Amino acid sequence: MKKRVVVGMSGGVDSSVAAALLKQKGYEVIGLTMCFNLPDSKTKKPSCCGLAGIEDARRVAHKLGIKHYVLNFGDALRKKVIDDFIQEYLEGKTPNPCVRCNQYLKFDILLKKALSLGAGFLATGHYARIGKGFVLAKAKDKHKDQSYFLYRITQGQIKHMLFPLGGYTKDEVRQKARKFGLPVADKLDSQEICFLPDTDYRDFLKRNAPNKIIPGPILDLNGRIIGEHKGIAFYTIGQREGLGIALGHPVYVVKISPKDNAIIIGEKEDVYSKEFFVSDLHFIGKPIKKKIALNVKIRYNHRETRAEVLPFKDKLKVIFKTPQFAVTPGQSAVFYNREKVIGGGIING
Repeated sequence: MKKRVVVGMSGGVDSSVAAALLKQKGYEVIGLTMCFNLPDSKTKKPSCCGLAGIEDARRVAHKLGIKHYVLNFGDALRKKVIDDFIQEYLEGKTPNPCVRCNQYLKFDILLKKALSLGAGFLATGHYARIGKGFVLAKAKDKHKDQSYFLYRITQGQIKHMLFPLGGYTKDEVRQKARKFGLPVADKLDSQEICFLPDTDYRDFLKRNAPNKIIPGPILDLNGRIIGEHKGIAFYTIGQREGLGIALGHPVYVVKISPKDNAIIIGEKEDVYSKEFFVSDLHFIGKPIKKKIALNVKIRYNHRETRAEVLPFKDKLKVIFKTPQFAVTPGQSAVFYNREKVIGGGIING
């Protein structure tokens, strides 16, 4: 009997090729697409999980001759991802909704649905690999590696997961899509945040929390008022543009103080940090119990950097060898031992 696998299909080239590769290997493949009742992008850049994405997933499933179902996860997206996204920004943090979507939707609700359909595995188009002992590792294509977004999965979940693209580069995946004759072979990659297809996140916050965005002071590092901001939710650490002040030299957001509803600015060198704390910890395997040297990534497009990581009460303290630009509260810090993901947590202020 063929092994049954469910593929989370967004309608993009990556998940489509993942389904095709598994079908080629002899699996019984079922496609599941998450629907969030989201508006489609009005621009040429596609958004995942909108109506156009669902239709593309159906077309690919038809091409491959596999079953395809659409599941409405709109309520779960609102409760687990969007509400947190709004609240984090209102508190002066910069959240990463893709991490939460993977944690609560794809590898919790969707995985459980896959198992309920009698599948042994849930597969996705993520660029990551699963190593011996059910560990999470980086993909072959280091420019596309998405292990950063997956650090909150568990070993119990990894046992039922497949990442068919982990050993391919993006160019190779495009070539596979053309070879399989998939209708999405040349489709553009979707944008990162699915519920913001066209709009800036600031417009989204204005619509969803209009009464909670309050102007306040912009301060220098000596506490002097030098301007007024439009609401702390509209700013992030390291931001230079859109501050609305002219001092004759570049200035950057150094700190955001929710308590004082204030933005603190300084020179570029003031945005660099060497130490910070990480809370809301999650480990894939054994937790960190003593000081260890690891590579640490503080945002998706950050080049991981060597640091000392040591326990501090219920948190971890990270001490970089060299100061890093814009260590941002709300973002995830992910710990790597060479190719292997150890775990991570949320950066504190």
